[in-house]
Amino acid sequence: MKDRVLKYWKNLGPGLVSGAADDDPSGIATYSQTGAKYGFNFLWLSFFSLPFMIVVQEMCARIGLVTGKGLTANIKENYSKKVLYVCGILLLFANTFNIGADLGAMAQGVQLIFPSFDFTTLVIFFAVFSLCFQIFVSYKTYAKFLKYLTFALFSYIISSLLIHINWHEALKHTIIPSFSLTKDSILLVCAILGTTISPYLFFWQTSQEVEEHITPSGVVSHDKEKTIKKHIRRMRTDVFSGMFFSNLVMFFIILACAGTLFKNGITDITSAAEAAQALRPFAGDLSYFLFAVGIIGTGLLAIPVLAGSASYVIAETFDFKEGLFRKWYEAKLFYGVMIFAVVLGIIFNFIGFDPMKALFYSALLNGLTAPVVIYFIVRLSSNGKVMGNFKNKTMYKIIGWTTFVLMSIVAILAILYLWI
Repeated sequence: MKDRVLKYWKNLGPGLVSGAADDDPSGIATYSQTGAKYGFNFLWLSFFSLPFMIVVQEMCARIGLVTGKGLTANIKENYSKKVLYVCGILLLFANTFNIGADLGAMAQGVQLIFPSFDFTTLVIFFAVFSLCFQIFVSYKTYAKFLKYLTFALFSYIISSLLIHINWHEALKHTIIPSFSLTKDSILLVCAILGTTISPYLFFWQTSQEVEEHITPSGVVSHDKEKTIKKHIRRMRTDVFSGMFFSNLVMFFIILACAGTLFKNGITDITSAAEAAQALRPFAGDLSYFLFAVGIIGTGLLAIPVLAGSASYVIAETFDFKEGLFRKWYEAKLFYGVMIFAVVLGIIFNFIGFDPMKALFYSALLNGLTAPVVIYFIVRLSSNGKVMGNFKNKTMYKIIGWTTFVLMSIVAILAILYLWI
């Protein structure tokens, strides 16, 4: 039994990190607001979105494994560069807002435990710590660090289980979807899907699969078909586990806030830290503490993924040297994009932006960008010239195109409601 668990843990990597990074402080704030404002009504989204999330991330990972190139490089090689310019700008913009919100949320998370700590100092500390770890620590050590940080997400599951929940009502809303075509509902669903099936995870997942197979000399190893099959089996275990874990945490966050805040008439939550504070009178000090710890841990996990994915996209679009396996002086522009995104994130905390609005609109922006990127992911992973014998099977095509259509419909409705 112990050997099986260790083997399973060893097989986890980029997929687990991608899934866990999806539940960053900005995602936590969105899910907390959903539970507080709508109760159990949107619990069904946590499992409804799971197969779409799994299939898209699996396609991204498979593209990286088979081609030995990032998603951006593959799109550039096979389609118009104009698409990349648009996607790159939108991704950098959305990721920068997310980084800023996550830095602020982490600082607030520390202040929940140590109120006397200075907010500005904490924001700068977390930004510098994240950048230094990403730039100066070897990729293998860095990857292990991110992998172990995923344990921080268990704090949300544990804190939720400490709360008295009406499970009959919760399970009913988990199984039976409830939805109305109101402006608020459409925008919320777009934001939830945007923060769950997020474009930055597509690019990160593909590039990390490539990084996992970089040789000491800096060359991507070209495996034989039999070896690639073995890597794909391992990758699927990793991706399926990571995405399930991500959506399970989403389920418990909505559950906790619905079972306490909504139940007690507290429907306006503006941050993850505010959600923790609001939970305290109803859930107790331990839940409050675990929620605060989760904010800090997931922020440390998410900021490198947000900054790193933006760097991969920009570097591959403009043919910069890229890769976390490189030293900073070997890929100055790649790391420069990372630093630029984090520095802007710091600035956003001190120029009067409403953090919840920034988070909501960055999630909404992700929801609008995702269909465009998903279109190319499905096309690439179905292309025999690109993927050879590892192109999409029929079921993957069906789920992939369903995801594209679903995300497109929600995005179009969101644009119409915003326009009206």
